Amino acid sequence: MGAHRRPRKRVTGGGRTARTAATVTLAGAATAAGLGGTGHADPQPTAAQVRAKVDKLYQEAEVATEKYNGAKEKADAAERRLEKLRDEAARKEDGLNSAREALGSVAAAQYRNGGLDPALQLALSSDPDGYLDGAAFAERVGSRQRAEVGRVRKELRDIEQLRGAARVEVTSLKSRRAELKRHRETVTGKLETARRLLSRLTAEERADVGARASRSTPGPREGLSASSPAPNSRAAAAVAYAYQKLGSPYVWGATGPNAFDCSGLTQAAYRAAGVSLPRTTYAQIDAGRRVGRSELLPGDLVFFYSGISHVGIYVGNGRMIHAPNPSAPVRVAPVDEMPFAGAARVA
Repeated sequence: MGAHRRPRKRVTGGGRTARTAATVTLAGAATAAGLGGTGHADPQPTAAQVRAKVDKLYQEAEVATEKYNGAKEKADAAERRLEKLRDEAARKEDGLNSAREALGSVAAAQYRNGGLDPALQLALSSDPDGYLDGAAFAERVGSRQRAEVGRVRKELRDIEQLRGAARVEVTSLKSRRAELKRHRETVTGKLETARRLLSRLTAEERADVGARASRSTPGPREGLSASSPAPNSRAAAAVAYAYQKLGSPYVWGATGPNAFDCSGLTQAAYRAAGVSLPRTTYAQIDAGRRVGRSELLPGDLVFFYSGISHVGIYVGNGRMIHAPNPSAPVRVAPVDEMPFAGAARVA
C-alpha cells in the first residue's frame, strides 16, 4: 500500500506546484499584457497630423472621383448606344412585320387562285429562319414574291446584327457599372475615414480645416482687376459663371447647378459659355492648347498633382476658382497652394 501512496503524494504535490506555477505565469502574463498595452498605446494624433491625414484622404478621394467620373461618362455613352440600337431594332421589327404582311397578301392571292405555293408555306411558318435556308426558294416564286422575301431576309439579318451589337453593349454596360461601384466605394470609404478623423477634433479645429486655405481669399473681382483680361468672350463668360458659384458646396460627382466637384465646376462654367468640355480632369487638360504657367490668362484651366486629379479655372493675379473638397465650398484660392501640373486654354 505504501508503494501506492508515495506516487499519489508526488502526483498531488506536483499538481499543486503546477497549478501555482500556472497561476503565477498567467498573472505575470496578464500584468505584462496590461503594462505592454499601456506602454505601447498609440498616442493621439495632433490636430495638425489629423489635418494632414484628412488632406491626403481628400486628395486620394479626388483621384477616385475622377476615375468614377470617367467610368460614368463611358457608362452613359454605352446606355445611349444601347437605347439607339433598341430603337433601331424596333423600327426593323416594324419593317419585318410589314414585309411579312405583304407576303401574307401574296399567299392569300395564291390560295384564292388555286393553292398556296410550298415556298410561301415555308415563309409564313412559325420558324421564320427556316425558309431562308433553301437556296432554291427565290427561284420558285414570282418577281413580287422575290422582292418581298428579299426584304424579309434583309430585315431579319439587320435585326440579328442589331441584337448582337446590343448584347455587346449590355456586356460593356455591366462592366462599366461594376467599375462605377468600385470607384464609388473607394470615394465614400475615404471620405468616411476623413469624417471619422475630423470628429476627433474640436469644432474650432474642424472649422480651421476648411478655412485655413481660404484665409487670404480676395474679394469677388480682385482676381480679374489686377491681371490681363480674358482672351475672348467665352473665357470671360466661364470666369463670370465661376464667380457666380462661389460658396456652392463640393459634392463628388456633381456638375451643378448648385453643387460641384472640381471638374464638374469647370465643365459647367464652359458649358454656360457655349463650350463643351469632357467630364474628367485628365481629359480636360487635352481639350485645348497647353499653355505655360507664365502665360496664364483668365479662363485658362489649371491642373494639379502628377495624376492630373484636380482642376480650377484661372481668374488672374495668380488666383483660381475651384471646388476644393468636402471641407470647403467653391472658392478663390492661390494657384500655388497645390502642386501645379499644367494648364490648357480651351476657348
